[in-house]
Amino acid sequence: MSSSYIPLQPATLSFDDAGHPFSASYGDVYHSRTDALGQAEQVFLRGNDLPRRWQGRARFTVCETGFGLGLNFLALWRAWRADPRRVARLHVVSIEGHPLERGALRAAWDRHLPRELRALADFLVEQWPQRLPGLHRLEFEDGAVTLTLAFGEAAAVAPRLSAHVDAYFLDGFAPSRNPAMWSPEMLGVLARLAAPDATLATWCSVGHVRRTLAAAGFEIKREQGYGKLHMTVGRRAAQAVPGPALPCADPAPVLVIGAGLAGAGVAQALALRGRQVTVLAPDDDAGAHRGHLAAALTPVIARDDNPRARLSRAGSLRALHRWAGLDQAVRRCGTLQLERDVGRAAALSEALSCLAFPEDWARFVDAGQAGRLAGLPVARGGVYFRDGLLVRPDRLVAALLSRPGVTRRAGMVACIRPAAGMWQACDARGLVLAEADQVVLACAAQAPALLRASGLLDPFLPRLAQMHALAGEVTQIPACALRGGPHCIVGGEGYLLPEVQGWCVAGSTYVHGAARAEAGAAGQRVNLDKAAGLLDAGAGLALRGLPAGDLPGWAGWRAVLPGRLPAIGPLAHADGVWLATGYASRGLSWSALGGDLIAAWLCGEPLPLETDLIAQILPR
Repeated sequence: MSSSYIPLQPATLSFDDAGHPFSASYGDVYHSRTDALGQAEQVFLRGNDLPRRWQGRARFTVCETGFGLGLNFLALWRAWRADPRRVARLHVVSIEGHPLERGALRAAWDRHLPRELRALADFLVEQWPQRLPGLHRLEFEDGAVTLTLAFGEAAAVAPRLSAHVDAYFLDGFAPSRNPAMWSPEMLGVLARLAAPDATLATWCSVGHVRRTLAAAGFEIKREQGYGKLHMTVGRRAAQAVPGPALPCADPAPVLVIGAGLAGAGVAQALALRGRQVTVLAPDDDAGAHRGHLAAALTPVIARDDNPRARLSRAGSLRALHRWAGLDQAVRRCGTLQLERDVGRAAALSEALSCLAFPEDWARFVDAGQAGRLAGLPVARGGVYFRDGLLVRPDRLVAALLSRPGVTRRAGMVACIRPAAGMWQACDARGLVLAEADQVVLACAAQAPALLRASGLLDPFLPRLAQMHALAGEVTQIPACALRGGPHCIVGGEGYLLPEVQGWCVAGSTYVHGAARAEAGAAGQRVNLDKAAGLLDAGAGLALRGLPAGDLPGWAGWRAVLPGRLPAIGPLAHADGVWLATGYASRGLSWSALGGDLIAAWLCGEPLPLETDLIAQILPR
């Protein structure tokens, strides 16, 4: 286990003699013992001059240290609802090192939540995330109110946040109980996110905290707080260290080139935020995924929770949220991920124990348990992911592109060029097909050629220049040959999917240097053998006896970059041009995440991914 990985531990919630929520770990109460709502309104809202400061704005961002029981967020949300001149979009980023489990949160609220907040609390608990490290984006009021929960130790999480903060709620346990939360390093990191007119408020008025905040660039005052207590308020000083540049939030339409999983993910994310999107592609259907019966989305885990594993987890969680309700395209059936042999399975079990992920997200199962989950005898044990998704790719793409605000147009783009502050997409004859201030290239393996023809590839993007197209195929197996097929996705060296329209999809092949992507006898034999290796000897023998070459299937291309991570984000050398490409064999993993990342960037929101992970996927 890497020394940098710190398992996320849940809060140890108890109640004092008067029934107030109390942290046994820190020896401190979660909020005022007299009137929690009154404290939130007096200290954090009035201390930041809210709601007056957000009135008339397009967006406003609050950063909170210590989410706790969520009372400050609920009070803020309540004030936003009550204000007829409220900000159009309210974003809250809240750091929490020890998140409560859903049941514990409900228990605390049942005993001590002000009546005025209970209806909003019900909406919050419905979306309450699993106890997994990283950023969790929750959305309310049709996306007008967002909550980004940053789960992890504050010292590790805070430097990875990207936001343009208008107001700070400095909460959490007392400096004497949790000094790391109030350290000069921590407050300095947070201050670097401050907008030019940012304010702060906290119930804490001890001298060294006020001096630290002043040193971080705020003009600090000690004022009468809630009840008989004092509080601290501050406003960013005129000569403070510059904060982040104001994010782009131009509401103009966006042009997306490409109508596959990447382009559809971007289009959906922008449309959900009220942006008009034109999607330009050679045809008006699912294109590359036509005939692709089914695919799987499953996160990966690594013993050290490395960037690839963290990105995969973030992508699967975004997809689960973004695709909720698309029942004709997406089914949550769970995934059973098997290792290649018993020794590797034992190592995986040990790694999972060290990672301390919640068992309702991932748990190790032995061969017997795995067989019962799959409904078929399997070769060995492995990890069961409850949230594994079975996806109909063509239906998913069609559903995402059918959002109001998305317009689809047919056309083959040969290059893009700047003209009068816009980017024009042109065909091979130089005719303009569409134009926009912002253009997203989501055209898979065609992206390098398009960039080169536009003068934007060499020498700026050496990694993109190494992209190659990798062919592969999947095979459809009659479900009756597998007693109806597995109940969940079974993955490992290959995969076998639950029944769809009488067929179980098995995959997949990887063919380097292919001239065409096509299904055939050789590829079908590879897929049948891979699927057979996931099952016990008897079930595997039945698969190996099927006639390779006579089965239906699908073949396509993967756009692969060195390192097999995608390229998502802005081009540093071409303002207004973005990439969402190189999704390789994990297009489902990156579709929703890439879309939300680009859309949040364009709309001036806190980014839903940590900066160190963004650095891994920026175009280069």
